[in-house]
Amino acid sequence: MTREEVDRTLTRLGAERDAVEASLLALQDHPGRRLLEGAELNGRTRERWQQAEPGLGLLWSMFDTYSEALAAARAVRSRRARPGQAELYELTELLRGRGVTVSAGKLPQGGHTVTGITGGARLSEHVSLTELVERMNGWYGRVIEVASAADAVWSALPARIDLLTAELGRVRALARSVGVHPGEHPAGDALEEMTKELAALRGEVVSDPLAFWTPHPAAGGQETSRGAVPGSVDTGRYDRAARAVDDLRLELEDLLRLRDDADERLEGVGETLARADATLAEARRARGEVLAKIASTEVPAVPGPASAMRERLAQADQLRRHGQWHRLGPLLDTLEGAAQRELERARESLTAVTAPLAIRAELRGRLDAYKAMAARRGVAEDPELIERYDQARRMLWSAPCDLRAAEYAVRRYQDALRPPGNGFDGDRGSGGGSPVDGRPYRG
Repeated sequence: MTREEVDRTLTRLGAERDAVEASLLALQDHPGRRLLEGAELNGRTRERWQQAEPGLGLLWSMFDTYSEALAAARAVRSRRARPGQAELYELTELLRGRGVTVSAGKLPQGGHTVTGITGGARLSEHVSLTELVERMNGWYGRVIEVASAADAVWSALPARIDLLTAELGRVRALARSVGVHPGEHPAGDALEEMTKELAALRGEVVSDPLAFWTPHPAAGGQETSRGAVPGSVDTGRYDRAARAVDDLRLELEDLLRLRDDADERLEGVGETLARADATLAEARRARGEVLAKIASTEVPAVPGPASAMRERLAQADQLRRHGQWHRLGPLLDTLEGAAQRELERARESLTAVTAPLAIRAELRGRLDAYKAMAARRGVAEDPELIERYDQARRMLWSAPCDLRAAEYAVRRYQDALRPPGNGFDGDRGSGGGSPVDGRPYRG
């Protein structure tokens, strides 16, 4: 080596030494390393830390060896401002040669290799300063990888699990307030299982953090020399637990709303049933009126009140009194739908029963309209029209009313209003058929 090469190499190696020292000091204070040394580890983390932990002491030992060799080279260089050939030869051996002796106890055993290091049975080995730096980098990478990964997991998960456990405690209190207990409701059993799951998850995160770490290769697929391999914390199990707790909370909040709204909803069901009963009573009265006032008409029977609904409503009220909200919810949903259907059934029955009366009212309205039309045309006093009007009116305003005959009479009055050869704007139906001509009776 020339003098200039020696000076450049000493400068580079000095900077390398300072960088290694800074890294070792940072590693000494690394929170992940301190936690690993004091933790009771299991699984993958225990295995990886047992392989990496010896490197902590070896790194400082190799650093001391490196510093001593560098100091020796600097001492030779400082003898003369312009070193001679003997000094340059000696410096070349110190800086580039394999003159650094490393004890075999400083080499890793067990088959796991680091860049430039292999296990062996030799008592010592001679390496160069460059090789020694590579070995320090290898040990540093092994230690910092485990420490950084563990620290990342411990920083990300335990605090979040603690917060979720606190939230679970609030959900459990909410469950008790709405009568949900283990063994009595699926949500109560799910809360018990989730409590066990979070406790187990936290224990595994603390004792084996690397089980929740997914390493990712750095650029070019190589580890960084002064840091850990990039990676991410696997939060999948925590995320599933968080979603389960949130689903349980929503389910229990629904029960809480049910508790607050139960009185009003039960009252609403009762009122709907009361309206249905009143409508059925009205249909029964209307049926009697139809049978008395309309002749030759088949009137459908009116169903009785929904007594079974009343029994189920009483059962729902008992569940409310005893705070059985998880049982009341489905029953109340069913009752609300059934009560609405019962009211619709009653209204349909009333409509079917009163249909003949509606037809009679429609015929009366048509007859009055035709009479008004006759007055506008100035033919109201026509004897034939008067006779036909009186006949239709007697049929529509007498009881019992024969709707077929009354409809025929209204149509005859309508036909009498039509000018010869012209149609009539009011009703386009045929005007000559009799009420017994086979035409089905509408209504």
